[in-house]
Amino acid sequence: MTLPNKLTLTRIAAVPVFILCYFYKLFFVALIIFILASITDLLDGKIARRDNLVTDFGKIMDPLADKILVYSALVLMVEDNTLKAWVLLVILAREFLVAGIRTVSAAKGKDVAAVFSGKLKTVFQMGATMVLLFAMALGKCNCQDVAYYFDLIGHIGMYVAVALTIYSGVEITIKNKEIFEEM
Repeated sequence: MTLPNKLTLTRIAAVPVFILCYFYKLFFVALIIFILASITDLLDGKIARRDNLVTDFGKIMDPLADKILVYSALVLMVEDNTLKAWVLLVILAREFLVAGIRTVSAAKGKDVAAVFSGKLKTVFQMGATMVLLFAMALGKCNCQDVAYYFDLIGHIGMYVAVALTIYSGVEITIKNKEIFEEM
């Protein structure tokens, strides 16, 4: 197994630990785990491209690992009312749309390439999640004044992520509109 694929699997393995820390309101520890897991996302792709270690497993599992990590955090934040459910629903709707487009395209022998806006939305989703986790950690440390501002910044970042999510979904749909022509 290649190092990039090991990093991807490490990111997936970190999710249950992250969830447990979040459940037990160990937000600072959950934040550290989330940051470290997010760093593996940067590293696995760079290493795979640099060392020519791109695999079919990595092409499928790397973006899936990102989704497992981020959406686990978002579900937990919706559950405890840190985020509104519509934020998660918009993000999930885009993912199902893109997954459908990729599935139909793959059945036709066509590969749907990732778009820059999709990578940017992942960066904003991860970044905003980190800021919100930091705000929660500050709140537990009786630093509510500072936590308020980080919470505000995290929510603004998440709304930017939602806008990028919508934009990237539309961009991929338009770039692959031919799959809708046989309908």
